[in-house]
Amino acid sequence: QVQLVESGGGSVQAGESLKLSCTVSGLTFNLYDMGWFRQAPGKEREFVACTDMVGAVTDYGNSVKGRFTMIRDNAKNIVYLQMNSLKPEDTAEYYCAARFFGLRLTPEVLDYKYWGQGTQVTVSS
Repeated sequence: QVQLVESGGGSVQAGESLKLSCTVSGLTFNLYDMGWFRQAPGKEREFVACTDMVGAVTDYGNSVKGRFTMIRDNAKNIVYLQMNSLKPEDTAEYYCAARFFGLRLTPEVLDYKYWGQGTQVTVSS
């Protein structure tokens, strides 16, 4: 049974940092591209970041470039999302997702097969 479990969410002030983790089990982790997405109330799920199966290539959504960093640890089956300089507009439920590796990274929600339950991030001004 595939499981993706996010942790590390919380409530912070604008300008502060948070580090999210996603622990993966039930699949061969180093054969899967990983992604982070977020969804605010009343909005569509939004691409945040993704990385290939070995962490050699990473891509970011325009709204988080330069502030967020995605890292994977294939020895521990974990992906992280380091979030710095947080803004109130970063407030959302954050999800990690997995897809069997492809020829190129993708920011599309529908391309990811496995999803976690999410962790809430709230940034106040």
